[in-house]
Amino acid sequence: MNRDELRAAQDPLKARYREDPEAAMHPVSASAVFGEPVTVEVPTTAGVVRAGLHPAAGGDGSDACSGDMLMEALVACAGVTLHAVSVAFGVELHDVQLRADAQFDARGTLGVDRNAPVGVLLPRVVAEVSTEADDATLARLATATERYCVVGQSLRHPPTIEVRRRGDSGDR
Repeated sequence: MNRDELRAAQDPLKARYREDPEAAMHPVSASAVFGEPVTVEVPTTAGVVRAGLHPAAGGDGSDACSGDMLMEALVACAGVTLHAVSVAFGVELHDVQLRADAQFDARGTLGVDRNAPVGVLLPRVVAEVSTEADDATLARLATATERYCVVGQSLRHPPTIEVRRRGDSGDR
């Protein structure tokens, strides 16, 4: 897709969303059900993914790890965003490879140390590219990608988690 094709696809959407901000609100969701031994099954567009405990938390490594899945979502979102931003800026990128990395402290998630953090720590995405663009342009691409990456921005705010009895409306 070139810059003109991207604009042709996005300009009508941008105009609609400026006129009607509510039209810009689109639901995203995922669901899961318990599996055995300590797993959940998550339907995805690519099939059902069985997620389980990381080996550092007692898993055997045969199931997907939610931390890795988070990094996969982050690298996917950052990659698509970088691609769109580079097209919009008219910057040609070739041989692009992206990687998302982070760590988690198993002491926190296992409750071994209440002072140990729970969560994915210091996630980072690195994109290595072949390009004629200068370093200032690459820095602008990084800044724009970080700003518009939905998954990356979502990591700034923790989710609300609610556990309730089936059938409860939640307004009690």
